[in-house]
Amino acid sequence: MQRLQLHLPDEAATATLGADLARALTPGLTLYLHGDLGAGKTALTRALLHAAGYRGRVKSPTYTLAEPYEVELADRMVTLIHFDLYRMASPEEFLDAGFREHFNENSVCIVEWPEKGEPVLPPPDIHLSLVVAQHGRDVELRALSDKGHQCLARLKFAPNL
Repeated sequence: MQRLQLHLPDEAATATLGADLARALTPGLTLYLHGDLGAGKTALTRALLHAAGYRGRVKSPTYTLAEPYEVELADRMVTLIHFDLYRMASPEEFLDAGFREHFNENSVCIVEWPEKGEPVLPPPDIHLSLVVAQHGRDVELRALSDKGHQCLARLKFAPNL
């Protein structure tokens, strides 16, 4: 299992990681984002979406559970779906909403609070954990599939320090 551990000293470094991750993504990837409330999951996703070319407002899907965005990855248009399962009462809600069909080769799925969707949530290619540290955030990225390993191999994180 490939593992990458980073320290993000501030919000700008979190945004840089999101932007750099956007350049490493390919269609068909699933990322699980772990971290407490306020750890930076949505901020990272927002930076990723903007770096992937999305120009509109990126809102947290806390109440809608999922927000789709059309972006260009690997020279093709892809739907990036940002899920936030925090308010989901049971995994069956995930299935009833038809969300499982979005996990395919034509989309990228980023899932906050994936533990709320177990055991029906499709497996991730990358686990990304954010932990608020005394000064900034500590991040761990773990590749769990061939696609995840390839993505992390392409990741060129260059913080503006």
